[in-house]
Amino acid sequence: MNNPNSLLGDLRQELPDLRCQMYFKSSLTALSHAMEDLVLAVDDSPLVIANFQHEKFYRQEVHRYQRIAQRTNQVYVLAAPESESGFAVVEESLETIPLDPNDGLAQEWHLVILAQKYTACLICREQLTPAISMDQARRFEGFCSFDPRVTIHAARLLLGRIASYRPELAPKVEQVWQRYGLTTEVPEQTLLLTSAGIDISIFAQRLVTYLQASQYKLLKAYRVLTTKERKERLINAITATIRRSLNPQDVLAATVKELGHTFNSCRCLLYRCSASDQQAKIEYESVASGLPSLTGQMWSLADNPLIQVALAQERAIAIADVTEAPNLHNNPAIRTTIQRWQIRSWLLVPIHYQGTLLGMLELHHGGSEPYRWLEDDIDLVEAIATQAGVALNQAQAYTDLTELHNQLEALERTRNNLIAIVGHELRTPLSTIRVCLESLESEPEMPTEFRQIMLDTALTDAERMRKLIQDFLTLSKLESGQTSRYPESIQIIEVLDLALSALRSIWSPETLPEIKVELPSVLPTVLADGEGLVEVLTKLLDNACKFTEPGGKITIQAQINETQPESIGFVTKNLLEVIVADTGRGIEPSQLDAIFESFYQEEDSLRRTVGGTGLGLAICRQIIKGMGGKIWAESEGKNQGSQFHFTIPLESSQTLLTVDC
Repeated sequence: MNNPNSLLGDLRQELPDLRCQMYFKSSLTALSHAMEDLVLAVDDSPLVIANFQHEKFYRQEVHRYQRIAQRTNQVYVLAAPESESGFAVVEESLETIPLDPNDGLAQEWHLVILAQKYTACLICREQLTPAISMDQARRFEGFCSFDPRVTIHAARLLLGRIASYRPELAPKVEQVWQRYGLTTEVPEQTLLLTSAGIDISIFAQRLVTYLQASQYKLLKAYRVLTTKERKERLINAITATIRRSLNPQDVLAATVKELGHTFNSCRCLLYRCSASDQQAKIEYESVASGLPSLTGQMWSLADNPLIQVALAQERAIAIADVTEAPNLHNNPAIRTTIQRWQIRSWLLVPIHYQGTLLGMLELHHGGSEPYRWLEDDIDLVEAIATQAGVALNQAQAYTDLTELHNQLEALERTRNNLIAIVGHELRTPLSTIRVCLESLESEPEMPTEFRQIMLDTALTDAERMRKLIQDFLTLSKLESGQTSRYPESIQIIEVLDLALSALRSIWSPETLPEIKVELPSVLPTVLADGEGLVEVLTKLLDNACKFTEPGGKITIQAQINETQPESIGFVTKNLLEVIVADTGRGIEPSQLDAIFESFYQEEDSLRRTVGGTGLGLAICRQIIKGMGGKIWAESEGKNQGSQFHFTIPLESSQTLLTVDC
């Protein structure tokens, strides 16, 4: 049967005084259930006609209508059947009427109840809106009435449709007409429910209950949507920061800040760590008012069972109330931590990236009442931890890239300096040697005294080239660890005498500045490589002579340094500190570290007044480091002189280790 007519439209034509309004689905569901409860609550056998639009909606209420069918044998259910459905099969407890999908009833929601003592009807037609996707947002136009006149009109029209679809029900439908007085006209006045019929409070109570249930479901749905929106907002904010900033520190700080806005009563921590770390430094924090700050503190990891469990299981650990966790209070260190930092509730989420542990996110609630961590809270923090893992990985990549960039810059400087040095320090003596040899070859009759001058000049510059090349080879071996040093007991004065003798062979008495030795009368022996120590002192003194004008002074001092941390290669308590000071041109404070780099030249290589490869101090640093000591420089600036310090271990205060430089 194809009947496009609408029941709502037919009623409005027959009863023009009807006033319709709009209903949402949740309201219709509450009204329908309240009306159905009238049937279940009252001892009566009413006529019940329900139109569910489509079979799938009826299936959601099938158990309810089976209960209604136990109260009355006059139950009729209309719906457009689903494909390959058994809806057309007649059920024993109630009558099912499969509608043609093109029938106007397939777009309507009806419930008609006609009893001996009361009547009720709900007639609505869905307003189809393509933009609406949520089921609860569906809208219907219609009315709800307890007027017998309206209910009887609706029942007559629906019974006519039922007889058309199911002709075999005609005798049963005829009985309905007779039994419920549908053949007689209804008075025009409106008859609402009264105490003579049925207590209206039953319907009102049921309606309020269902409306509250619908409201609860709606609030729950809104809460879920709010949680999702909050989670997406946080993740989007952090993701935007990651994309916007190349500085990982800014990203991690923003992560903690956003997390602190969400959990504004908690302390939020983010720190880096690995599975083997004993402790970690708190780098990023957002702290609620009233809680002490942990920024910069060293956070113990090895003594904290919660952290160890979180790291081992690679998942979040949530403690709603630490006072109810006896295993925490039995640990003195954790008990002290909880009390000092006012932790009542604890949430820990490890930060991983591609299976590698990078850090930890912690939330501390410090209120007087415990905080029950919700599953949504944990999911949110875990999602943030995932984004933090990306940022931490980016931070490591950023650090590696910066370090590589610095190394490339240093390598470029070394290359440029090497080219300049080779072009100046090696080419100049080589040119001199060539000129001398060519002169000797072209002038065989050259006087003996001039011949000797030429030979001496060539030999001097050849020796200069040999020393330059020797410095290259020495530094290369020191940096690659191919040089072996042999520590021995030696007096510093003996080493100094050898260095001064070497210095006098380099400098003539006329050009050599005044050198003053101010050593204590008694000094303990040192444990050092004698040859290396002589080389260090010789280079430092030679350097001082180069940069000290005639008339200047060089001072050599020594003292025992009683407080020195562990040094590489030796476990030391006392070291001997040697100082070589001069009254020369001095060093800019910003260059005090750079002068120990390979090929460093304070002056431009083509305009400097003092020669050299810039390898001397780099060689000194490698030798002293190999002995377990340290070397550094001090100066007030230009024309303020300079002091070079180095330390070496005393024989009586160290355990010797094998050191290959």
